[in-house]
This record gives sequence, structure tokens and C-alpha cells, in this order.
Amino acid sequence: MATALSSVHRSSDFVKDYFCDACESKQMVETAEMYCETCQKCFYGKCIKHHGQLYANHGIYGRGDMNKWPLTKKIDNFIQTCEAHTDKKLEMFCDDHSQLCCSNCAFLKHRQCKEVTLISEKVKSQSTDLHNLADKIQTILDELKQFNSKREAAIHSVESSYNQRLHEVRDVRHKLNAALDELEKATLKELDDMRNALQASLSKDVDNSNNLKDELTQLSEAVHHLENRSKAELSFIVERKGLGKILESEVYLKENTVKVDSSISFQANTEILHFLSKQLSLGKFIQRTESLAVRQDRNHVLALKQKSEYDVRLPSDSTKPSYITGICVISNDNILVADFNNKRVKLLDQKYNVISHCDVPVSEGDMCQISACEVVVTVHDWVQFISVNNVQLVKGRKLQFQHDCFGIAHHEGNLYVTSGTALYQYTLTGTLVKKIYEDTTSEFTVWRCAVIPTGDRIYLTNYSDHKLLTLSPDGTLISTFTDPDLQYPWGVHVTRAGQVLVCGYTSNTVIQVDGEGKRKLATLATWTDGLSKPVSVCYYSNTNEVIVGRLENNKILVLKI
Repeated sequence: MATALSSVHRSSDFVKDYFCDACESKQMVETAEMYCETCQKCFYGKCIKHHGQLYANHGIYGRGDMNKWPLTKKIDNFIQTCEAHTDKKLEMFCDDHSQLCCSNCAFLKHRQCKEVTLISEKVKSQSTDLHNLADKIQTILDELKQFNSKREAAIHSVESSYNQRLHEVRDVRHKLNAALDELEKATLKELDDMRNALQASLSKDVDNSNNLKDELTQLSEAVHHLENRSKAELSFIVERKGLGKILESEVYLKENTVKVDSSISFQANTEILHFLSKQLSLGKFIQRTESLAVRQDRNHVLALKQKSEYDVRLPSDSTKPSYITGICVISNDNILVADFNNKRVKLLDQKYNVISHCDVPVSEGDMCQISACEVVVTVHDWVQFISVNNVQLVKGRKLQFQHDCFGIAHHEGNLYVTSGTALYQYTLTGTLVKKIYEDTTSEFTVWRCAVIPTGDRIYLTNYSDHKLLTLSPDGTLISTFTDPDLQYPWGVHVTRAGQVLVCGYTSNTVIQVDGEGKRKLATLATWTDGLSKPVSVCYYSNTNEVIVGRLENNKILVLKI
């Protein structure tokens, strides 16, 4: 058989050729120009002359008849080798699982399957379409190339923003005296860690993409070599492998289609000179990974697939049933819930088991995330910061206000707090920035609030008048939404993609509203789904689940979306 050399470049271009077998036996490397079907060997120009003198009747094919040449050894091995057992060849196909099998696979994984046939028999009843496969592979390769370009651009963006933020850190540092040395070290370490973490994640995306590209490119080359050849078994194998790799690539791209504008921002602590002894760093870095598709995805309609209930009651709770007024999922997959009746904040694991708690005299107990391990919960006329440390809840500082605190949201270093009739904006140190909106026509006209990830919309529930309000950041009323499925609206939540979820307390509903707050897109759950008096809602992106807290109910309702 002919020998072959292949070199896979990062540019996804394949260089594959055949070498003269006669020259190779003499430790020489010459590119073959002819293939003898009788000898099953490739020959260089001079060698073919000698061959022709000896074997004038042999069937000789030149480069113009490449479909008569054999596959290279590398391509042949790539097509026929089992991925799970690399020392075995693919011989069978399982219709039950739609999988190619070697003898080991058939014995270990498919003994109980009804339809496991030899590939040689399978191809007699099923044809292949390599032309269509080639088109699909090329489409995926193009998408992977675009995906790579975006991730590589994001890596450069991280480095650029890192340098800019580093300059800002230095500017702030120069205003301080020598006593800030330790704080500076801690701040820069946080910045370096964030930069490294971002680049590691993005580089991993690039590596994964390259692996898929390389495998698809090999498949594409295999398809090219098999076209116009009577290689039914190999064609079938290539098609099954190709379709499987295409599916894997499509799933990967679908899960990573969000275009990420990765950067790091720094917010200087303007009060650091006054509260130096109480500060932990020079400011806060914010990892900006806002999806450029958020505006398009705001109106992507969610649909209920199934529902479950999980008991969050503790043995040490009071005799009153739980009343989950606030829910928050933080980035390390811990879930926190505020229990009004038991005056506790509870920490749940990914399976919704209570694994820790701390006692907090929560009133209406709304809650929002501040950082990867910290939340803040409303308590009467103040708010309580709580952090997660080694699977334990630790109470931190408090902020006292001159009004009641019902709803709370956080966006890029700003706290948005509702008083029942007004929405206020504060810094994380409790300094009032401004009163954004006020409605004193009734008692609970400004009840709960949520801010979209892009920061250009603020959503308020008007409990008294059965309304959802949409505001601009300066307090301008953009829209007012009412619907029969939204009676006495309570909790409101915005997903990372910008989808707006609202609880209807007496209508016993959770609905989805469009990003402009003007129309209902879907009713996710109702009384028939076991939903009674919902007061809090939160989207768990890792599992595509909506978590709902209810009045006087020990169980949270989890909606699989």
C-alpha cells in the first residue's frame, strides 16, 4: 500500500500526499506521480519508467485519476478506528443507539440491543450522502472559525482593559500614603487573578474549538478522498462519524454562541481616605462579560417542561411554615433563600438541600447578589450583607436608611432600594445617589425591583395597582404593563439574557414579559401547576430552572424550562 504524510496546520488546511514506495525503500522521499493498481504501490516519475519496462500490462493511474488511488493510511485508520478502543476497527452499527461499534463496544455496551448489524450488511440497505456531509462540515468549520476569532478578540480585550484598569489603580494609589501598600498588593492580586481566570476560560474555548476544527477537517478530507469511490463501508463510517461530530459541534456552538465582550472595570472607593482602616482593597473590579445578544434574547420565550418541589424547612424552624420572600443564585452555584416566618437566610446546594443558615430578622426579605460570594437582604429600614465562606453563611456589615426597605437590586456597584412608594439609588457604602422614582398615590406602588444586565432598564412591581413599571436609569417611565394574569404583582427578576419574570400574587402565576415591559410573552406557571401565592422568583441558569418562593409554604417550586 502507499505510504502517506499528513500535516495538520492551525489554519485548518491539510497537506496530504503520497510518496514513492520504491524511493522510500532506499531511504529517499519523492512525491508519487503514479499508482499501480496491480502492485498496489505508488511511484515517482523515474521509478514508474522502470516499472513500466518490467510490468507493461499493469494498471497505472496518474494524478488525474486520484479516485482510483487508495486512501492514505492515516485517513484509512482515522475512519475505521474505534474512538473508545483505538486498537479495534469499526465493524458494526447499533440502530438502537445510532452508534458505530467495534467488537468490544458491541460486547460491552450493546449486547442487549435489538438491532446490531455488520456495517457490510448495513450499507446494502442504506446509502450515504457525502456531498451533503461535506457541506455540513464546511458550515460548522466556518462557524468555528468565527467563534475562534471572537474568543481571540476577547482575550485581547481582557489585556487591554487590564492595562487601563491598572493605570486607574495607580492613579488612586498615588493619592494615598505609604500606609496603603498592603491594600495595593491585595487589589492588584485580585486584578491579576481575574485577568488570569478570564484568559484561561477564553483560551480553553479556543482550544476546544481548535480540537473540533481539526477533527472536522480530517473528516472533510476523508469525505473528499471517498467521493466517487466505491467504498460503501468507509463512506458509511465517515458519514456516521461526520454527523456525530457535527452534532457535537452544533451543541458546543449553541452553548457558546453568546458573543462576549470580556473586560475588567475598576471602581475606586471615593471614601477610602475617610474609612481607610475599614477597607479591604482600593476598589472593586467588575468582570464585564455582557452578551452582545442580550437585546435580541430579551424576548426569547421560555416554556415549562416539568416542575418539582423541594422542602427547605429546618428541624429547628418555628411551627410556622416557611415564607420564602427572596431567592438568589450566586456564581458558585449556591442558592440562598430568605425565610420571613423563620427569620432566617438559608443556603441550599445544587439539589436544593439546606446546608447552612444564619438568623436574620428579615422583614419582606428581598435579596440580591453583590459579588461571587456575597448577597444583601432587606431588613425593615436597613439591609444586611451576608457572605458565603466554606459553605457557611457569615453576616457582614449593615447599612441603615431613613425609610423602609422592601425590594433591592444591584448593578455595577449601585444598590437600588424600594421603600414602598419610592425607588432610591445608593452606593455600596450607603451614600444616597438619588431618588429615581416616586408614586405616593397608594401604599405599595413601588414594591420590588430588578435591573437588566445592560443597565438600561429598571423594572418595578406596583402591588397596589396591579402593574409592572419599566423605567430608564434616570427614572423616566417607559411603559406600564397590566394583565389579568398579573394580579397584585410581587417579585420580579431579570435573567442574564434579559428575560423578565414576574410573580402574580393573587393570580397565582409566574409570567414572562418582553424586555420593553409592554406585553406578556408567556405564562410559565399557574394554579394548575401547583403555584399558590408566589412572592419571589429567580432563574438558575446552570440548570435552566426557575425557582419560585411562596407564601406559607415549606416547599419551593422549581420549574424546568
